[in-house]
Amino acid sequence: MADVNPGERPLSPHLTIYRPQLTSISSILNRLTGISLLLAAFAIVWWLMAAATSPEAYALANGVITSMLGDLVMALSLWAVWYHYLGGLRHLYFDAGKGLEVGTAEKLGWAVIVGSVALTVLTLIVIG
Repeated sequence: MADVNPGERPLSPHLTIYRPQLTSISSILNRLTGISLLLAAFAIVWWLMAAATSPEAYALANGVITSMLGDLVMALSLWAVWYHYLGGLRHLYFDAGKGLEVGTAEKLGWAVIVGSVALTVLTLIVIG
């Protein structure tokens, strides 16, 4: 095996010189929203199981879900649904081999962010 001298070069990009791009951040955020939606689904299942179990269990679960913190978690979960949905559509578009140019990918990333916030606000207005 050859003796390779890496010299003074870094072995991998370091946090001080690497700037994360919108496309990588939005891809990671798409995965994180998927995980958070699973946790929100567990909370809803807990609420439904408590409703089927006893009035005391339902009162506890309903108190948690409808508290200020519960409302915030559900609103953020609603945003996660829209973000994950739009991010999934974006990935399908990429899988078709379209929109892969840097400028187009950045615009689609911003469209997912702005679209998810707008659709969340619209849904909260319609529901509320």
